[in-house]
Amino acid sequence: MKAALKLELAEARAMVTGAIAEAGRIGVAQTVCVVDEGGFPLALERMDGARVTGPQIAWNKAFTAAGHKRSTHLFNTPPNGPALPGNEAFGIQWSFEGRFAVFVGGFPIVVDGAVVGGIGLSGGNGEQDIACGLAGLRALGEHLAPARLTVLVEADIKR
Repeated sequence: MKAALKLELAEARAMVTGAIAEAGRIGVAQTVCVVDEGGFPLALERMDGARVTGPQIAWNKAFTAAGHKRSTHLFNTPPNGPALPGNEAFGIQWSFEGRFAVFVGGFPIVVDGAVVGGIGLSGGNGEQDIACGLAGLRALGEHLAPARLTVLVEADIKR
C-alpha cells in the first residue's frame, strides 16, 4: 500500500485566492477552478464581470490537466503537440463528452513529484491565464511551505 498526498479545500482555496489576486492585479475577470486528482471540483470561483461560460471552461481545463498530468496548452504546441492534426492524439478534445481541453489555461498540481489535482482558468488571453495559473501554484507553494512540501511552479508541466 502506498501513502498518497490528498489535495483538500484549504489548499484549493489558497490557490483560488492567489489566482484571483493576480487576475485583479493584471485587470482581467477570471474564473478559477481547482479539482482533485479525479477531476472533481474542490473550489470554483467566478469574478464579478467574468463570462458566464467561464466555470465550465475552467473546470474542463482543470479536469484535463489533472487527468492527463500535463499543461493543457502542450497538446497544441507545435511541432509535436499530440492533438495537432496528423499527430497521435488528434481529436482527443472530443473525449469525455467534449470535456477534454487542449488549449491554454489548465495546469496539473504537482506536490513533491505527485499530481494531486489540477487548476483551470478562463477569462483572459493565453498569457493572462498562464500568469494567473502560476500565481495559484505559487500560492499553494507558500501555503505548503511550513509542511516542507514542494510545488512545481512552471507553465509547461508534463508528468
